Amino acid sequence: MEKQELKFKTNINCGGCVASVKPHLDNIAGVSEWNVDTINPDKILTLKTEGVTSEQIIEIIRKAGFKLEKR
Repeated sequence: MEKQELKFKTNINCGGCVASVKPHLDNIAGVSEWNVDTINPDKILTLKTEGVTSEQIIEIIRKAGFKLEKR
């Protein structure tokens, strides 16, 4: 399986928010790297994944209390 880059518009908008989703993102098998651009007005979450679907990411982050929209 090849690595892909997924991007989402989020409501993760500050360091505290990033800290609260970090354990959830760090525990997703298949995510090798992730970043939230809180400076961008759309608060873009970028993930490098292998074998993880957008729907799985959205569901995990929703359970953590945040919203994602596929870009």
